[in-house]
Amino acid sequence: MKIDGIDKVIIRTLVKDARTPILSIAREVGISGAAIHQRLRKLEKSKLIEDYRMIINPKSIGYTITAFVGVYLDASHQLTTTIKRLKEIPEIIESHYTTGNYAVFIKILCKNNESLMHILNDKIQPIKGVSKLETFISLNQQIDRQVRL
Repeated sequence: MKIDGIDKVIIRTLVKDARTPILSIAREVGISGAAIHQRLRKLEKSKLIEDYRMIINPKSIGYTITAFVGVYLDASHQLTTTIKRLKEIPEIIESHYTTGNYAVFIKILCKNNESLMHILNDKIQPIKGVSKLETFISLNQQIDRQVRL
């Protein structure tokens, strides 16, 4: 998809603060609010804009532990059923099918180490086909950003 300077201003503004009023963006770039809406619909239709979200600060509601877990599978054909079961665990917030040692790499948010241990031992490890887990606890997230235009 080809985007111009106005599209870039719209996207950068909304990435910075998705609550920015359309009319404020329109004034900044010198076109009508309706034209901004049209451009946004075009960007959404092209899938350049994937979604609009509100982001909750997990620590503010007690989720103080972020862990990354490499999941080893007995066989690759078990991927689909494993992912289906992992989706049932609400503390798992990301899942990636990867190259390298792990078949799946997941991100978990939980309230404390005991909660993490429960998730690993009682929810993930018993999934049929999961042979081994390798866990990394994040001490501090230092970069969190969108892709740049």
